[in-house]
Amino acid sequence: MKKIGLISDSHGYIDEMTIAHLKDVDEVWHAGDIGDMAVLDNLPTDKVLRIITGNIDDLEARNQYPEELWFEVENLKVGMIHIGGKPPQYAKGVKNLIRQHGVKLFVCGHSHICKVEFDKNLNCLYMNPGAIGQSGFHIIRTMLLFEIENTKIQNLNVVELGKRGRI
Repeated sequence: MKKIGLISDSHGYIDEMTIAHLKDVDEVWHAGDIGDMAVLDNLPTDKVLRIITGNIDDLEARNQYPEELWFEVENLKVGMIHIGGKPPQYAKGVKNLIRQHGVKLFVCGHSHICKVEFDKNLNCLYMNPGAIGQSGFHIIRTMLLFEIENTKIQNLNVVELGKRGRI
């Protein structure tokens, strides 16, 4: 079993509350729009980190991290792209990538809207953790915590991190 902490859209901001929720996970996934590489320096160092870049990330971030990831955790095929759209209106080419990679969990960010939905047409669970940062139109900062055990996703929790403020 692997415990996952899923965050996105930090836009250069991470706080102690977010970090506290990541202490008991095995892996931290960041679904893009890091904003400032210093955010990643604050992530726990004893975790597996799976990080992608988003549309606001600079050349430094893009040189270190890919725009998309395709991987397996506990025999579950996972895909992660920052701008993925949402079921059934995925971004251009995303449905084909999900099918091509045989993904059963598709993760994206970008919208700043926390959403989890099973797409029966693709036989795939869609997850967007919302945004942990202060920039954007979202009101409540959110992230997702869940477990993967032998291809099964379980104990999914939406974590509300408080209202977005102005920095």
